[in-house]
Amino acid sequence: MAQTTGDSSHRGDYGIDEPRWPLLNAAVGVILLAGAAWARERSGRRAGWVLLPALGGACFVGSAVSYLYTTTRGKFAVWHELLRDLDLREDETVLDMGCGRGAVLLMAAQLVSSGRAIGIDLWRTAEQSGNSIEVTRRNAALEGVADRVELHTGDMRATPFADASVDVVLSSLAIHNIADAGGRARALDEAVRVLRPGGRLAIADILYATDEYADHLRDRGMEDVRVRTLGWRFWYGGPWVATNVVTARKPSG
Repeated sequence: MAQTTGDSSHRGDYGIDEPRWPLLNAAVGVILLAGAAWARERSGRRAGWVLLPALGGACFVGSAVSYLYTTTRGKFAVWHELLRDLDLREDETVLDMGCGRGAVLLMAAQLVSSGRAIGIDLWRTAEQSGNSIEVTRRNAALEGVADRVELHTGDMRATPFADASVDVVLSSLAIHNIADAGGRARALDEAVRVLRPGGRLAIADILYATDEYADHLRDRGMEDVRVRTLGWRFWYGGPWVATNVVTARKPSG
């Protein structure tokens, strides 16, 4: 599908976020539905033996469908809107922390035609199927933005970038993968450190983590810190695994 500047369509292959979860949900759903069919065959019309596994199976299958929609389509549409709201200038430098195969990074790169789009990741396949720096480079070429994309292998808790060196920091479903609160705080500190005065930040992550991020950013002096839900298109299986976005701005003074 052809890419238009700033659009959510894409030519690259961006894999599946944390692929074990939709596979697990689908497997459990199929097992429960099969169990419901078996129970109905054995018990005739006695609904009690059929209804619960049938409902459970439908919920698990529905969760897998929701997850796959988000990771293959929904997140692209939502990030298209988030990037539009950030009002990126063509000459800005953007950093994507935990960029993976480049879904968000390369959408941003389309909008900074004379700037830079920098991605950093540890390239773990458990967090995204087929995740590797070579795949991200290939996606950048497919999207026609390889000339302005820079990729680094590294930890977002200790990035190799200079203080006040980027205009916008982005992150999508990455910071929550850091297991300890101290590590997540260090990643946020890095985001604040590398932002230029007046720079903007947008972090999309699982809803249970975003209030923690917002409180920490306020403690670090960030302004206009806001948290809002991103709606059903960014549900990783249902409303119980919804995604919020935290936005903030670094003081200009």
